Parts: sequence; structure tokens; C-alpha cells
Amino acid sequence: MEKKNESRRVDREKVTMRVSVVSILVNTLLSVFKVLAGVFAHSSAMVSDGVHSASDVFSTFIVILGVRISGKKPDEEHPYGHERFECVAAILLAAFLFVVGLGIGAKGIERLVAAFKGTLDIPVPGLLSLIAALSSIVIKEAMYWYTRAAARQIRSDALMADAWHHRSDSLSSIGSFAGILGARLGLPVLDPVASVVICLFIFKAAADVFIDAVRKMMDESCDKETIEKMKQVILTQDGVRGLDELKTRMFGSRIYLDVEICADGSMSLSESHEVAQRVHDAIENAFPDVKHCMVHVNPAD
Repeated sequence: MEKKNESRRVDREKVTMRVSVVSILVNTLLSVFKVLAGVFAHSSAMVSDGVHSASDVFSTFIVILGVRISGKKPDEEHPYGHERFECVAAILLAAFLFVVGLGIGAKGIERLVAAFKGTLDIPVPGLLSLIAALSSIVIKEAMYWYTRAAARQIRSDALMADAWHHRSDSLSSIGSFAGILGARLGLPVLDPVASVVICLFIFKAAADVFIDAVRKMMDESCDKETIEKMKQVILTQDGVRGLDELKTRMFGSRIYLDVEICADGSMSLSESHEVAQRVHDAIENAFPDVKHCMVHVNPAD
């Protein structure tokens, strides 16, 4: 079991590092391109969007730190492991997403008020800024799906939060595109309106990431479908006459399990131990996310 956990930890770190390196390279190149496009095409919206992309590099380092610490072996101070630190990393990313959304929303409202007062003066941006916004939408949406797939593969909350950060950047670029296009068509008010709408989408993403991380830190049980499958695996093991109790709790992205089974009361201690061991091994083999399975044997009536 120790070798299995170590192999899983190494695989998680490999996937995280691969996705993170791609994310850092893409965000760095994209942010430089968007800032330069904004400067040369006279688009303040694109410059802000470029700075937003640069902020994603910071969030990726939080992901790397979260996954590495959560993958550390149990020690004297943390005998159950460090998986919950990944939830902490996800909460930090949710807070970062919220701040980004707040900044976009506040700027949008400020410009919207200025537009209604007639004091908003936006220079007509060049075509290059429009191309940069469209490129950003496509690239960041692709990064969202790429990171999301990796997060589901290794069951990583922090990586999933980073995927939503890519999605927030894609939404931001949609706002930039709408604003730039509106300005070129003589409707500059579309830029601040789009920013406010995007802010709400980012808030929703931040809230989803935060709530999911908090639920996993509160020892919430795993989903009902998984529990039913666990019951079926347990009841099909030789020597098991019934199932008295099954408790599950999420510990970060891993599952802890407490099981009470019924067995023949006339069996010896060694025989009942073998039954419990079969149940233990069957559960851990059938459910890779189970980190710990405690099996207690009760005598059947």
C-alpha cells in the first residue's frame, strides 16, 4: 500500500509540473503579446487584460506549492498526511479569483458611471488589439479544458481552481474583445458593461472553488453512488455475512473509510482477520482514491 501511495504521489506531481510549466509559458508569452498589442494599438483594456494574464503565473506557483505539500508523506505532527493543504491552496486561489473579479468589476462600474456622465473618452483602438483579444479567448479557453482534464485525472482541487482561473482570463478577454469592438463601432459603453458581467462570472467561479474546498475540509462524506458501489464490493467478499455500518469522509481529495462487517462468530481471530483483510484490500484496489480503510468485525447473530 505504501508503494501504491508513493507511486500515486509521484504521478500527481509529474502531471502537475507538466501542466504548470505549460501554463507558465503560455501565460508569460500571452501577457507580453497582449500588453504590447495594447500599447501599440492604444487599447487600455488590452493592457489590463495582459496584466490579468500575468497574474495567472502567480496562481500557478500556488498550485505547484499546494500539490507538493499535500503529497508529502505523513509525519509525527501530521500522521494522516497533508492532503488538506491542497484545499488551502484552492481557497487561496478562490480568494485571488475574487480579487481579480472585484478589480474588473470596480473598473467597469467606474467607466460605466463616467460614460453616463459623458466624461468617458476612449481612443479608438487598432485592429491589433482586436486580434490579441480573440487570440487570448481561444488560447485561454484551450488552457481551461487542458488544465481541467488534468485536474480530474489526478483529483486535484488546486489544479481545478487554476483551470477556473484560465476560464476567468478567457471571460476577461471576451470583455476586452466586446469593448474594443464596441469602441471601433462607435459604442464605447459596451466595454464597461461587459466588464461588470464578466465580474459576476468570475465571482461565481471563485464561489464554486471556495465552497468545494471548504466542504472537503469539513469531513464531508463522499457521494452516494460511490458509497453504494463500496457496499457492493464489501458484501461480495468471502466470509462477509452483512454490513453493519459504513462511514466515509473526504480528506482533501482522498477518502477515509470506516467499515463494520458481520462474520461468523465461531471463527478464530486469525480467520476473522483474514475476512477483514480481504475487505480492506478489495476496497483499496477498487477505489484508488481511498487512502485509509479501517475494518471492524462483528459476530453475526
